[in-house]
Amino acid sequence: MQIDKLRGKQLDQMFDAILSLKDREECYKFFDDIATMSEIHSIAQRLQVAKMLTEGHTYNVIENETNASTATISRVRRCINFGSDGYQLVLDRIMDEEE
Repeated sequence: MQIDKLRGKQLDQMFDAILSLKDREECYKFFDDIATMSEIHSIAQRLQVAKMLTEGHTYNVIENETNASTATISRVRRCINFGSDGYQLVLDRIMDEEE
C-alpha cells in the first residue's frame, strides 16, 4: 500500500480521531476544522467518481456530472483496479445502508 510510507504515530492519531466521530454532524465539524474546502471537495469528488465507475458510467458522463478531470477519473479507476480495495470497501458499506 502506498500509505505505508506515511504509517506511524501521526497518521494513527488522525485515523483514531476520524473513527471517534459519532455522526455526520461531528464529521462536518471536524473536517471543517482539519481540511480546506478544496481538500474536502476533492475527496468527496473522488468517492463519487469511484461510485459512478463501479456503476459502469462512462468517463464522459462522470466528467459532466462531477466536474472531475479525466486525469482524476483515471487515477480513481487505477485505484479501483489495482489499489488496496479501499473504495470498494466503503462503497459496499454505503450501498448496503442505502438499501
